[in-house]
Amino acid sequence: MPSAPDAFPAIDPGTRCPCLGGSVFGECCGPFLTGAADAPTAPQLMRSRYTAFVVGNEPYLLATWHPSTRPPRLELDPSMRWYRLDLERIDRGGPLDRAGVVEFSARYRVEGDRGERHEVSRFVRERGRWFYVDAIG
Repeated sequence: MPSAPDAFPAIDPGTRCPCLGGSVFGECCGPFLTGAADAPTAPQLMRSRYTAFVVGNEPYLLATWHPSTRPPRLELDPSMRWYRLDLERIDRGGPLDRAGVVEFSARYRVEGDRGERHEVSRFVRERGRWFYVDAIG
């Protein structure tokens, strides 16, 4: 059995973004994860949060989680390798909306096994910034 990785992968700014949004990391989710910009829409925040799980960026995940539902900390597992994100449904969440819903499926591998996380996520925009609130259904 292969040993589990003990570190999260580093992503070069010139490589394809893990969110599979069609651009390179440095032009897609990278600026959001470094704090250089805020995600302009709920779907983009969803993509950047997925990418934060890929690279193990706990501070970004907590900063983009609404304070009313945010846990005090996360336990991210570096042996869990996220490899595909599919946005299945988007209900509002645009630059002028105050709320939005994004349904997604995210696939991962851990210790040789494959899994999938399916979620319908709620987002709110406050003072111009989008936040993940919770999963519904």
